Amino acid sequence: MTATPIIDAHLHLYPSREQGLRNKATYQVWEYGEKPDVRFTPYGGDVEDALAAIRASAVDRAVAVNLFAIDRARAAAVAELPAELDEAARCRAIAEIDATMGERLTRSNRQFCDSVRDHPELIPVVAADPWALDEKEGPAHLRDMVTAGSARGIKVHPVLQRFPMGDRRMYPIYATCRDLGVPVIAHAGPSRTGPQYAEPRAFADVLRAFPDLPIVLAHLGGGAWRQALEIARAFPNAHFDCSEILAWTGATNAPDDAQLARLIRDIGPERILFGTDFPWYGLDETVEHVSRLPLLSRDEKAAILGANAVRLLRL
Repeated sequence: MTATPIIDAHLHLYPSREQGLRNKATYQVWEYGEKPDVRFTPYGGDVEDALAAIRASAVDRAVAVNLFAIDRARAAAVAELPAELDEAARCRAIAEIDATMGERLTRSNRQFCDSVRDHPELIPVVAADPWALDEKEGPAHLRDMVTAGSARGIKVHPVLQRFPMGDRRMYPIYATCRDLGVPVIAHAGPSRTGPQYAEPRAFADVLRAFPDLPIVLAHLGGGAWRQALEIARAFPNAHFDCSEILAWTGATNAPDDAQLARLIRDIGPERILFGTDFPWYGLDETVEHVSRLPLLSRDEKAAILGANAVRLLRL
């Protein structure tokens, strides 16, 4: 297409290959409906896997996103407690775990940035969580991660982390992102149960409150993709990535390729980032899928595959 680098704007890293494989085995993708021929990669998704996949593909660099959710961190820590603890000791140990959530988040982000420091193919985006760090601690940690840890933004998952995008506890974090010139990358899509914290319409308040802050709605809204254009038209600072939804085109609750291309065209191809959601989906397969989408020009596809990410992330 062009000499523009191909940038995967949505790649997950796990501390170990085994942990990634476990997450892939237990996570059910339900929101797009039925599609029997979806292909998942064999990768677990640690740093070595990610580098191997990048080097074997047409992708030049990838945005590696870290995710921290206190419910998951708490469950993992509780599972490691000795089985022989009596009830009182167990309660004390759990209280101690709960008191360390801020420390666990900061350690997770630092280890994440350290793990990719010597690998320019991987661009770190760190986690933020209002349940773990307060309104002063969160922005201070983010500033440290951007200035000293080379982080290029934050990743949030409103459903897993149990907060709406417009949660006022997050406003100091958003303001820090704006001031530092880094975007927010957020999971977007319906929740199977509970509040719909991550449907595109749920982003309206924060997009309105921070008009100079680029916010990337991942998966083009996922199973709620029909809301994406409404939000895009209302808020010029709304951007989108096409990770995961590409693999599910043609499913019973997903757009087909023509509908997806038309949605991209209507939103504006300059606001769409290429992404794979690795280690779930393959890098080259996703590049090829973008390349064969109808309606879009070669230059528009080249922008999606890399130029848009270069501009948005100031690479």
